[in-house]
Amino acid sequence: MRNKYENEFLDLASKLDALVGGYGEITKHAIAITDSQDHQETIALLNKISDVADLKNNSPEVKFIAKTLKDSLVKYYGYITVLDICTNEIIMEDKRTLPDLLFELNELIGLDNVKTKVNDLIAYQKVQQMRKDKNLTATKSTLHLAFLGKPGTGKTTVARIVGRIYKQLGLLSKGHFIEVSRTDLIAGYQGQTALKVKKVIEDAKGGVLFIDEAYSITENDHSDSYGRECLTELTKALEDCREDLVVIVAGYTDPMTKFFNSNPGLKSRFNTFIEFEDYTAYELEKMLISMCSGYEYVLSKESKKEMRLILNKLVKTKDESFANGRLIRNIYDELIMNHAKRVVNIENPSIEDLSIIAIDDFKGLQLSQPVDTSFLLDENI
Repeated sequence: MRNKYENEFLDLASKLDALVGGYGEITKHAIAITDSQDHQETIALLNKISDVADLKNNSPEVKFIAKTLKDSLVKYYGYITVLDICTNEIIMEDKRTLPDLLFELNELIGLDNVKTKVNDLIAYQKVQQMRKDKNLTATKSTLHLAFLGKPGTGKTTVARIVGRIYKQLGLLSKGHFIEVSRTDLIAGYQGQTALKVKKVIEDAKGGVLFIDEAYSITENDHSDSYGRECLTELTKALEDCREDLVVIVAGYTDPMTKFFNSNPGLKSRFNTFIEFEDYTAYELEKMLISMCSGYEYVLSKESKKEMRLILNKLVKTKDESFANGRLIRNIYDELIMNHAKRVVNIENPSIEDLSIIAIDDFKGLQLSQPVDTSFLLDENI
């Protein structure tokens, strides 16, 4: 009997097949994976997903389903298994050019400070490469980066793009992306953590190792010998592997400051610190409208007006738990569900009924920061 992860995985494969007219090819790969965990079929499916996601003519819905299918494959196998398959068999080729990647970076909503910093880094590295080609002395600065800011501000997205850009510049041999947390780095027994960190470093060579909430490694710095062992090994790798590895550590600004002060020499391995600021209400509104448009939903005039009021209030009253882009994803998911519950009761709904997010769809909206939304349903507004 198939479990829920298998069923979700196969359903998404079938859906993507139908959307792209794949004649069952994607589904065939998926069935081979669930039946025998075939590594070659796994690579073939991942390459197919990459092709679908990169094809500019494909709709946002197709690209979303492709990404969701890839995420579902990771859930089915487990992240480390997929990583091992890709590392040991084939590192998928990213067909995006440097201009494609720069366009993708610069098209991200908001993040003006981040884009400026990253573009400056790219310009610097390009000039160093040109100097090297002309037999001039090229400065060998560390490529490792620190991303500071709250969750949902685009740190992971930018880290992925940076890895691919560095690959296009010839600074990394593969450009792949590995994301880890404390549990991926620290073992349960003394002496095993160093081995675990070495394995992660080895897998990440040629690409980007992204450590989110990096300060969790040393969260119990007075009693956590495992955390200290991990940090010692990681600090060594930052220097030893800097020719073909980029380590990006990320997290809230204040805890990250403590993290850098927890080990002598750690901060010197990083010379670029990029602050990811919270999104403005206007930027969050653009995200929601873009998300809706990508799946052929439209906010009505009244809905746009009230969404603006909600976002302005959320931004004005935000605290450290403010979720930025994740908040918008949650709002979008709830709006789509509320829309479905309303429209399912309409007999023979029109295209407009199926597409328009109405003011009623905001009823009962659950937000991470409590906001009184009862005014949305006031017919006198």
